[in-house]
Amino acid sequence: MGVVRGVTLRGVDAVPVEVEVEITGGLFVISVVGLPDAAVREARERVRAALRSSGIPLRGRVAVNLAPADIPKEGALLDLPMALGMAVASGALPSPPPALYLGEVALDGRLRRGRGAVPAALLARQMGLPLFFPRENSSEVALVDGVEAFAVDSLPSLMEHLRGGAPLSPLERRTLSPGEPRVDTDLEDVKGQSGARRALEIAAAGHHNLFFVGAPGSGKTLLARALRGILPPLSSEEFLEVLRVRSADGQEEIPDLQPPFRAVHHTASTAAVCGGGSALRPGEVSLAHRGVLFLDELAEFRRDLLEALRQPLEDATITVSRATGSVTYPSRVLLVGAANPCPCGFWGDVIQPCRCAPQERERYRRRLSGPILDRIDLHVAVPRLSPEELVGLGDRRGESSARVRSRVIRAREIQRRRWEPFGYRCNAEIPERLLRRETPLGPTEAAFLRDAARRMTLSGRGLSRLLRVARTIADLDGDGAPLGVSHLAEALGYRPGALW
Repeated sequence: MGVVRGVTLRGVDAVPVEVEVEITGGLFVISVVGLPDAAVREARERVRAALRSSGIPLRGRVAVNLAPADIPKEGALLDLPMALGMAVASGALPSPPPALYLGEVALDGRLRRGRGAVPAALLARQMGLPLFFPRENSSEVALVDGVEAFAVDSLPSLMEHLRGGAPLSPLERRTLSPGEPRVDTDLEDVKGQSGARRALEIAAAGHHNLFFVGAPGSGKTLLARALRGILPPLSSEEFLEVLRVRSADGQEEIPDLQPPFRAVHHTASTAAVCGGGSALRPGEVSLAHRGVLFLDELAEFRRDLLEALRQPLEDATITVSRATGSVTYPSRVLLVGAANPCPCGFWGDVIQPCRCAPQERERYRRRLSGPILDRIDLHVAVPRLSPEELVGLGDRRGESSARVRSRVIRAREIQRRRWEPFGYRCNAEIPERLLRRETPLGPTEAAFLRDAARRMTLSGRGLSRLLRVARTIADLDGDGAPLGVSHLAEALGYRPGALW
């Protein structure tokens, strides 16, 4: 009986699977047990043809057991360990040394690219085992440090390596350098909107959620797309988190050290945004992990979809549950929403009057619930520029993204030094208990905050978010800047109030 180790995916984690193969006499048939999905069951024909093209014909009754039997097995990652197990059980190959094997085999024995190579590499590093994987996954596996990995072109070349004939060379480690970020939209191209530009800088410095409200053509989308260019580069740990999610989703493009930016259309389904489906794939809120999730026309999204974002916005994780099981994906995102102030878009506009009835405006605004608005730290009005302002600002350029980004990186470094001993990176992540303890208020600041909370009826969550934003504003002023009334007053100006 041949026993070979493979892996299957549960969310963004790789789970080890023992592939046991037994061949007995009788009519030829291959049976696979151990909760396989359709892709795993169809591997029978792929593996049989690949072994025959490698010079190993199968005969008799072949039984394949995927252990542990109570974990669902999905995808084509188990093709390679199943083929090796059948080769060992038939006597054509000696028992291989302990290792993890993954990959989809073609009918001629070639190995095709598969999803989940990075989680498998992390599992191999944890177990202290070498990893054999398709060569097409080399670019992502090479970014995982501390694992002995071998890129394989075909099933015959791997079997020749295991026989000791033509050894494979270990994969060389590859590192990424930050370099200059790709800036699709530079802040210096944004005309006017000094208040919105300031809010962008605060959001990037503290990783705070942001909501733009303004008339059509006021520049909300342009501002949101400029946010990525002022965010600091990902750390090595953050990059590995992003890479693991993308690998579990099967995306071929290897990300750089820039935070991801995902723009979602308002017609997207709840499963597309939050994750799910038959294979429990990650959704947009997880693919934007450690980056920006941009929801344009926020009030046009389905109510149930927006309410489903409550958990990931608060806990930085999202649990997707289906009949086949449940998985938890990371979802620490910087949410940027944009919306018009009313259905026609011109309520409060100084140029074009609003055509909506009061009842229509009220229905429109009720599409965003109080709990969702309370989870957004910065609410910013983006007024439309007049024709005179647009023409007059033609030759005047604002600060570039590079200059703003340098201040953001400096503020993030201050936060990292302050919160790293507690296991956090930026102000938006800090729990209320730790925030109150490490950010003491003087008598003047405490009195101002009490009065503001009474007048604006702030909730406990709203008060905590106000303190986090104020702490970020103080960090932008420099290292060691105490939290003052001016910082609290500016943060208070970004609360919803009469904006929505």
